[in-house]
Amino acid sequence: MNTLSYKQHFSRNFSLAYPVVLSQLGHIMVSVFDSLMVGQTGTIPLAAASLGNSMFTVVLVFGLGVSYSITPLIAAADGRRNYTRISLLLLNGLVSNVLLGVLLFIAGYFLSPYITLLNQPQEVVTLAIPYINILFLSMVPLMVFQAFRQFAEGLSLTKQAMYISIIANSLNIVLNYIFIWGKLGLPAMGLAGAGWATFISRVVMALMMGGWVLYSKRFVVFRHFIRLRHLSFIHMYRIYRLGLPISVQMLFEMGAFGFSAIMIGWLGAKQLAAHQIAINVASVTYMMASGIAAAATIRVGNQKGLGNYHDMRMAGYTSFTMGTLFMLGSGLLMVLGNRLIPMLYIDDPEVIHIAAGLLIIAALFQISDGVQVVGLGALRGLEDVRVPSMISLLAYWVIGLPVGYLLCFKAGFGVTGIWTGLLVGLSVAALLLFLRFKGLSNRYRKLHLS
Repeated sequence: MNTLSYKQHFSRNFSLAYPVVLSQLGHIMVSVFDSLMVGQTGTIPLAAASLGNSMFTVVLVFGLGVSYSITPLIAAADGRRNYTRISLLLLNGLVSNVLLGVLLFIAGYFLSPYITLLNQPQEVVTLAIPYINILFLSMVPLMVFQAFRQFAEGLSLTKQAMYISIIANSLNIVLNYIFIWGKLGLPAMGLAGAGWATFISRVVMALMMGGWVLYSKRFVVFRHFIRLRHLSFIHMYRIYRLGLPISVQMLFEMGAFGFSAIMIGWLGAKQLAAHQIAINVASVTYMMASGIAAAATIRVGNQKGLGNYHDMRMAGYTSFTMGTLFMLGSGLLMVLGNRLIPMLYIDDPEVIHIAAGLLIIAALFQISDGVQVVGLGALRGLEDVRVPSMISLLAYWVIGLPVGYLLCFKAGFGVTGIWTGLLVGLSVAALLLFLRFKGLSNRYRKLHLS
C-alpha cells in the first residue's frame, strides 16, 4: 500500500480542517457577539452572561461529546465502503441526538434555579437564570444540527457546515441588535434577547443542515434506511458507548473552566466580567483548533478503517504540528492585543486591566491547548475515549483546579492564580495525550508489521 508524504498529509489535513475551523469559529462567535453586545449594556449583564455561559457550557459539551462519536464511526465505515452501516448510523445518530437534546433541555431547565446556591452576586444570578433557560432550549435544534454535521464530516464533507455556520452567525448578530436594544418596534430584552437570538439562529442551522443531507442527491444512497423500522438499539448503544466517555472527558475539561468561573465569582462582578472577556477570546482559538482536531479524527479514523496504520500515525502527527503552529500565532496576537481586545467588550477601566492580565496567561497556554485538543481528536479517530477521560480528570480536577485555588485564595494572587492553575492543567493534559497517541498508534503499526 502506497504511503503519503508529509506534504500530502498536510494538504489533506488542511482541506478537511479549514472548513471545520471556520464552522467552529461561526459556532463560538455566537457567544462572542453575545458578550460583545451585552457588554455594551454594563458590567452586571456581562457578568451574568459569563455565569450563564459557564453553566450552559457544561450541558453543551455533554451533548457535543455524544454527537462527536458519530464521525469516527462513519469515517471507519467509509474507509471500508460499508454504505449500509453508514445509513444506519445516520438514522440512529439523529434519533440519539434528538433524544439527548430534549433530555438536556429538561434537566437544565429544572436545575437552573439552583445556581443561587453557588454564592454568586444576587444581581448577576437574577439576570443569568432566564438567559440560561433559553440557551438550554437551544440544545434541541443544536443537537439536530450536530447529528447531520458529524455525519457529513465522517464522509470528509466539511464545507457545507462552514457555510451554514457563517449564515447563522450573521443572523445571530442581526437578531442580537434587534432583541437586545429593542429595534423594529420590539421591547428591549437585554441579555434575554441575546439568548433568543442564539435560539433562533440554531433552529435555522438545524433546518439548513438537515435539509441538505435529507434532500441532496449526494446522499440518496444513504436515505433508503431512514425508516423507523431501522432504528437499532445496537447502533444507538454503540454511539452512546463511544460518545459518553467523550462527553465525560469534555465535562472534566469544560467543567473545570466552569468551576473556575464560579470561584472567580466569589471575588466579585468585575473579576467575573474580566474572566468572561478572556475566556471568550480563548474559546475562539480553542474552537478553531478543534477544527484541526476534527480533521485529525476523520483522517485517523479513515486510515484505521483502511488498515493503513503508517498513514494513520502520520495523519495524527501532522495534525499536532498544524495545531501547534496555529495556536502559537494565536498566542502572539493575544500578547499584542491584550489591552485593545478588552476595550471592544466594555469601557470599565478596572475590568479592562484585569482582562488584559488574563489574556497574557491565555497566550501562554495556547500551545498546550492546541496540543491537547488535537490529541483528543486523533485519539477519537482510534476510538480511544476512556483513557483520555481519565487524563482530563487528573489534569484539571486533581492538578489544575487545586493549584488555581491555592494560588488565588491562599497565596493571594486572585483571579490570576486561578488562570495559572488552568495553564498548569492544560499543559499536563497536552503532554499525556500526546504520549497516549504516540504509544497507541505505534502499537497499531507494530501489529501491522508483524
